[in-house]
Amino acid sequence: MEEDSVREALRSVEDPEAGMSIVDLGLVYGITLEPGRVRVEMTMTSPACPVAPYLVDESVAAIRAVAPEGTDVQVDLVWEPPWTPERMSAEAQRKFGWS
Repeated sequence: MEEDSVREALRSVEDPEAGMSIVDLGLVYGITLEPGRVRVEMTMTSPACPVAPYLVDESVAAIRAVAPEGTDVQVDLVWEPPWTPERMSAEAQRKFGWS
């Protein structure tokens, strides 16, 4: 399994409040691959984000859909560094008028 395939799977996870993928929103901070294991560090735009559990569950499901059977998938929420709009893709920044 490669990082690009994990990132592409995560592009299918859409933040329902923003209407964009968590990748384009800059919520995915890191992907670590080890034999039999995928770990993703992601954040939310705010610690009080009401859809955080949903986005974590959807991220795990998206990765499991492309990972070899039996792969341990872990998605951790992190708060450092804090999310900022600069983490967003150029497309997302344009959509929200922050470019």
